Amino acid sequence: MSTRSEPGPIALVGSGEYLETMADVEASLLAGRARRYVQLATAAVPDGPDVVARWHALGREQAERLDVEQVVLDVTTREDAEDPAIIARLEGAGLIYLSGGHPGFLADTLRDSRLWEAIVAAWRNGAALAGCSAGAMALSAWIPSLRHPRRGTTPGLGLLPHLRVIPHFDAFARRVPDLITQYLVLHDEQVSVLGIDEQTALIGGPFDWVVRGRGSVWRLSDDGREQFPDGATLATP
Repeated sequence: MSTRSEPGPIALVGSGEYLETMADVEASLLAGRARRYVQLATAAVPDGPDVVARWHALGREQAERLDVEQVVLDVTTREDAEDPAIIARLEGAGLIYLSGGHPGFLADTLRDSRLWEAIVAAWRNGAALAGCSAGAMALSAWIPSLRHPRRGTTPGLGLLPHLRVIPHFDAFARRVPDLITQYLVLHDEQVSVLGIDEQTALIGGPFDWVVRGRGSVWRLSDDGREQFPDGATLATP
């Protein structure tokens, strides 16, 4: 794994992993790091093997665009997340990417596993770590049910306990705007609730960030929404 002495950047992405429109973002995460792009499509497992295979194919196409090595971690169960052979494939990672699907399944599969411990160790040693949609949501300590908000929440992976992430925010806000403030905004001054638009990334962390992409990041509170467009910086104390 990387021998850097400080953590790498984190990217929280609203949508668009492995698409050509987000290639510049992924290239920036790999800049100055090993050309080894580790990809986990675990969040898509509940949707079936064909969907997982599609994510693997998209990841391969993006790796080819970026001229880097694609490394697929085929993690579908808790047993896979404890498998030393799978964990060993993290060695030398420049970027580790958790793609979209079902955030609760992703968190339940990785939480407290040897693989998750190894991912965090790689990030602390300098590898970049990205999560898109479900992957971004799972990095916090709290995952809301966007489809059924009244059903409560699922514990996340806890890497960013001071954040709550709502991906696909522009599309989601158009469909069910009232649910955002009624069910998803926590009344906790120590927690930042962030809506991230599609094809938009929040990069940096854990506390200081910059927005990259076609949309905006929105900080949500009882007082409304604060917009951070492409290029804006954002602090999440």
